[in-house]
Amino acid sequence: MTDSGLQSTPTPKPSPTPVPRPTAEPTIPERAQIDAIFKQTSLGKEADERRLHIEWRELANRVVNDPDIVAAKRAADAAHTDLEKRQRLRAYYDLYYGRMRTLASSSEMKASLDQLRLAHVGKTSQHRVRAVEDASLPTPSPTAKKKDNKNQRLKKFQSNE
Repeated sequence: MTDSGLQSTPTPKPSPTPVPRPTAEPTIPERAQIDAIFKQTSLGKEADERRLHIEWRELANRVVNDPDIVAAKRAADAAHTDLEKRQRLRAYYDLYYGRMRTLASSSEMKASLDQLRLAHVGKTSQHRVRAVEDASLPTPSPTAKKKDNKNQRLKKFQSNE
C-alpha cells in the first residue's frame, strides 16, 4: 500500500556535467633555451668562478697573438731601466685587458677583467719609493735607534751587589 498523501514530486533530471576542455600541453623549451637559462642562473660560487675562468682563457687565447699586444710585451721586456719597464708594463696591461674587455660578452666578465687588470697594474707600483710629484717634499732624516748597552747594565748590577 502506498500512501496517497504523499505526492510524488518529479525528480529533476541531472544536468549534464560539463566536459572538461583539454588544456594546452605545456611547451617544452628547446635545448638552446635551456642552455641560456642555465647560463643566466647561478650554479654556485665555484661554478661561476670556473665559468668566468674558462671565458677568460678563451678571450686570452684570442687576443694573445695580436700584433699590437705582442709588440707591447716585447717593448716591456726590452726596457733598460726599472721605471721604464714598469711604465711599459702598465701600457701593455691596459692594451691587453682593453682588447679582452671589448670582446667580452657579459658585464660580469668585464668586471672580472677590470679586477685582473688592476691586480696586474698594481704589481708595477713601488710602495716604498716616493712618487715624482712628492719630490719637492723634504726627505725625513732617519732616527737613531736606542742602544741597549748590555755592559752598562752588567756594571750597574755588579755595583749594586
